Amino acid sequence: MADARQYFDLPSPFAMKRGGELRDARLAYETWGSLNAARDNAVLIMTGLSPSAHAARNAGDDSPGWWEDIVGPGKAIDTRRWYVICANSLGSCKGSSGPASINPATGAPWRLAFPDLSLEDVGNASHALARGLGIERLAALVGCSMGGMAALGALACHPGFTRAHISVCTAPRAQPFAIAIRSLQREAIRLDPNWNEGEYDDAHYPETGMNIARKLGVITYRSAMEWRGRFGRIRLEPDERSEDPFGAEFQIESYLNAHARRFTRSFDPNCYLYLSRASDWFDLAEYGGAPDPATAVRNALSKMQVERALVIGVETDILFPLEQQQQLAEDLRATGTDTTFVGLDSPQGHDAFLVDTGRFGAAIGAFLRDL
Repeated sequence: MADARQYFDLPSPFAMKRGGELRDARLAYETWGSLNAARDNAVLIMTGLSPSAHAARNAGDDSPGWWEDIVGPGKAIDTRRWYVICANSLGSCKGSSGPASINPATGAPWRLAFPDLSLEDVGNASHALARGLGIERLAALVGCSMGGMAALGALACHPGFTRAHISVCTAPRAQPFAIAIRSLQREAIRLDPNWNEGEYDDAHYPETGMNIARKLGVITYRSAMEWRGRFGRIRLEPDERSEDPFGAEFQIESYLNAHARRFTRSFDPNCYLYLSRASDWFDLAEYGGAPDPATAVRNALSKMQVERALVIGVETDILFPLEQQQQLAEDLRATGTDTTFVGLDSPQGHDAFLVDTGRFGAAIGAFLRDL
């Protein structure tokens, strides 16, 4: 299979928000469409925690991408009009520099020697990528989930970076419930003896910890409504159950086991820890210069110089509740940004932007057609 992945060399040294620096770091990205002569038709997509830069099939890779129904010719993000860029987050293990990549100073993987990662670092790296591609100002910056917070971080650090912003199932800061869940995911990985303070290998891999972390994530990415509709209390057939008296007995348990097995070896545990912690750390209020967090967030948004915004949330999202999206939209309007808010009743919870692509695509496509 062809590889459409490209690499951008970040400025070296690349300073990190919380101290330290990276040398010879790079960002993996993919593109669709063509940059016009004015260089003003670029749309940059920032992803959630685990996706790669392969948002959709393209000339270099015909395999379906994670946002296949949204990005492409004639789709919501129409690549006949827009030059679309999707970057793999700094700190990830899908091609960009992170804890799993090689530290050029030692010739060995960074592991826990990788500097503390913030979502502002993720945003700054994507900003550097756009500049490196000759783009001074984006037509639109799209941020999904964790990528939405990283996008806000990029805008806080680089006002005027984009004319329009599309915020998808995200928020200016994590709520306690989301922090609590992510802390348990990290604890599950760290308590696995094979994690070994980050010094694991393929033969001694923290499989159990990663499985539990992923199961916790999947449970919160969807909604109780969906679990009831899909699985109810349906039990496994006798021949599908293990001999363990406390093993999986219900279909929902089998589903979680299968989902965890597919994910566990496809994502590096240390990268998971770094990106998860960065999500908890991010707080747009840091840029607002006011003791009251709500006022500080609004102040920070007022400095971003965004002309238009689309904020999309989901009623069943328990990680980034709909009221956070509503508040974000209200705050953007208060700063003078022409803002559209869309609240969907999708049963798929936080993952709805990956599943309910018909309705997400309709909202995004209508917004972009008017740009």
